[in-house]
Amino acid sequence: MTEKTNELCGQVCDHLKEIDAFIDGLAQQGSLDGKLIAVLHKTQEIVGYLPNEVQAHIARRLYIPPAKVHGVVSFYSFFSTVPKGKYVINVCMGTACFVVGADAILDELKKTLGIEAGQTTPDRMFSLNALRCVGACGLAPVVAVNEKMYGKVALSDVGRIIKEYKGGSPYE
Repeated sequence: MTEKTNELCGQVCDHLKEIDAFIDGLAQQGSLDGKLIAVLHKTQEIVGYLPNEVQAHIARRLYIPPAKVHGVVSFYSFFSTVPKGKYVINVCMGTACFVVGADAILDELKKTLGIEAGQTTPDRMFSLNALRCVGACGLAPVVAVNEKMYGKVALSDVGRIIKEYKGGSPYE
């Protein structure tokens, strides 16, 4: 690792070693040209998100400008530059969901979690997002937590859904 990389050590040092091992493995298979997206996916899997310092490290390792790395990260919606919670809550705000109260569901989630859409709780347990459409209009309003979908969600369901992921009984 370089002197610049050593500055990053702390919370991410072990992650950088794992990222470096992945990049080294790719290099053994041939050229690193065209491997940026693969490296970014693996890095996000390892770290959980793509902070600027880690993006700069990837740029150095792949011998490309940091602006190119940042451009790719900011272009694709599946990359994140902020930490995500263990449970990512997505509220559909598409027309079908909106007309049956998705905005009220989102407001209740914001109030319950103490965060705004696009934010993560300080304990990194929950992230909250508002999406344009999840393609489940017949179940409106829809809330998805990671891969689990909840349909026809009522305001009274919000507390139960959150409790389910906090480890409490969802039926209390």
